[in-house]
Amino acid sequence: MIKIDIYKGGDEGIFIREMQDNPAVTSAVAEILANVKARGDEAVREYSKKFDGCDLDDFLVSGKEREEGAGKCDPYLYKVMEEASANIADFHRRQIPQGFEVEKEGGIILGQKVTPLERVGIYVPGGTAAYPSTVLMNAVPAKIAGVGEIIMVTPAKGGYIKPEILAAAKIAGVDKIYKVGGAQAIAALAYGTQSVPKVDKITGPGNIYVATAKKLVYGIVDIDMIAGPSEILVLADGTASAERAAADMLSQAEHDVLASAVMVTDSPRLAEDACAEIERQIPLLSRAEIARKSIDGQGRIILVKDMAQAVKIANALAPEHLEVYTQEPFKLLPEIKNAGSIFLGGYTPEPVGDYFAGPNHTLPTSGTARFSSPLSGADFVKRSSYIYYTKQAIEGAADKIEAFAMSEGLQAHANAIKVRR
Repeated sequence: MIKIDIYKGGDEGIFIREMQDNPAVTSAVAEILANVKARGDEAVREYSKKFDGCDLDDFLVSGKEREEGAGKCDPYLYKVMEEASANIADFHRRQIPQGFEVEKEGGIILGQKVTPLERVGIYVPGGTAAYPSTVLMNAVPAKIAGVGEIIMVTPAKGGYIKPEILAAAKIAGVDKIYKVGGAQAIAALAYGTQSVPKVDKITGPGNIYVATAKKLVYGIVDIDMIAGPSEILVLADGTASAERAAADMLSQAEHDVLASAVMVTDSPRLAEDACAEIERQIPLLSRAEIARKSIDGQGRIILVKDMAQAVKIANALAPEHLEVYTQEPFKLLPEIKNAGSIFLGGYTPEPVGDYFAGPNHTLPTSGTARFSSPLSGADFVKRSSYIYYTKQAIEGAADKIEAFAMSEGLQAHANAIKVRR
């Protein structure tokens, strides 16, 4: 049963969840990465057979297989995904930075050039569940940012990819799909193999082996983030519905036994009612066993004296998903400093953001929302600055630049200015 704690104030930091390294996993993943780097397709093939039961000579999904698979998707779901894709594109298009150019006195020109990444790899989890929303949330922003080629990798148990995944890839404009999953897929994208091209950036969620692989290849390629188990924090006052608040908490608890579902409220009645509702609803879920372990292990309801104290806890926890389920949610919005995505009001449950509204559902976890942001359209472009000085301009700044260079003991730097006088 979920725990109810009465918080007396003073140390909001006790609520912070930090990602923990697993040395055994790190060692196993490092071995996979080294093997794939050295042996390419041969190693990927061995790991795919071992972990996914996928014994394939060619990892690339053919055009025929993609079309036939997408055609098996439920027509209504296909239309829903098309609408969701449009919402995602509309939101992320607004996030892409623009270039600029400034001309200053003396003929100096300064500017910023924005260039889409050439090739991006998207990891889409497979196995027991299909996540077409992951395809859309990663591929659509890349597409509208102008990425040259979008490569998707996904584990194919027994060589099979679910129709919903192939349909989402078609809608989002994915260029190539490979039947590869796990740490070996991250290695293939990072280093390149005989079949899988090397990419510039890897995005998308995965299990602890995938997350660890992304962490280890960062610097060889860019990554979106290192994500931990899913989280939801519900800030609720006495006007909130216990049934709805419990349902929202369980929407994340069903993800993973390590998922965190927390409610902070100033209403003792709501705390008790929500606890009862969680117990009532869990047995009704298809993933009841996972939700049960998540709630028993990480779930909690925290009773505070007022919503100001609740916001302090929220900012300390910096949750992936934050629901503000209060009578006047926009009043609290300015006070919220740390959250991946914020859901305002009683009619905006977290799944609205997961699937349809438009903002990205790839969000910082484990308190990293204190310093990082959701995946965005801006993550698929890079910025380059450019500088132009005329002879007159360099002569006017020469003494200053030379003095700066010599203060750091870098005579050659100073000389590069001096020879232009």
